Amino acid sequence: MIDLYTFATPNGRKVSIALEELGLPYTLHVVNIAKGEQFKPEFLAISPNNKIPAIVDREVPGGGLKVFESGAILVYLAEKTGRLMPTDPVRKAKVMEWLMFQMSAIGPIFGQLYFFTRTAPQKVPFAIDRFRNEAARLLGVLDRHLSSHDYAASEYSIADISLYPWLASARQSFPELFRSLAGIPEWMERVGSRPAFQRGMKVPTLQR
Repeated sequence: MIDLYTFATPNGRKVSIALEELGLPYTLHVVNIAKGEQFKPEFLAISPNNKIPAIVDREVPGGGLKVFESGAILVYLAEKTGRLMPTDPVRKAKVMEWLMFQMSAIGPIFGQLYFFTRTAPQKVPFAIDRFRNEAARLLGVLDRHLSSHDYAASEYSIADISLYPWLASARQSFPELFRSLAGIPEWMERVGSRPAFQRGMKVPTLQR
C-alpha cells in the first residue's frame, strides 16, 4: 500500500494519475496547502521541502520508503512496476528528457507567469512579459514535437503524465497562448481520454 500526500495542483495530479494508471492501491491524505498544512511537523518528516506531493511506500521494509518531489516519485513508481518508462537506455532517455523539460521549464515558467499575473501584490510588466514570452516559446517547442509524435516519447509514459496537468492548468488560465497550437491540443485529447488518467485528474476532489 502507498500513502499519497497531495493537493489539487498540477504537481499533485501527476502522482495520482500515475497511481491510477499503474493500478497501485493507495491511501489518500489531503494536505491543504491553502491552510498551511504542508508545514506541519508530521508532513515535514516525509517531505522536508514542505511541498506536495509525497508518498510513503509501505511495502518497503523498515517502516516504508518516503519519496518527495513529483518527478522523483514518477520515476520511482515506473521503476517499481516496470511500466510507463522503458528499460532500454535509448527509449528511456527520450522519456527522461521530456520529463526534465516539464520539471525544469514548463512547471517553473508557468508557475512564475501565474504568480506575476494573478497573485503578485503589484504588477511588474517586465516580469509578466518575460515569463509570458518564455511560456509561449516553450509551448512552441512542445507543439512542434507533438505535431509529429503521438506522445512525448516514443510511447505513453511518465513524461506525458508529468506534462498534462501543467498544460491543462495553463490552457485554463492563459487560453490565448494555445489558440495557434495544433499538436498540443490533439495530444491532450489523446492522453486526457484515458479512463485511468481521468480518475487521477480528480484526486483529490475538494469539498467546497
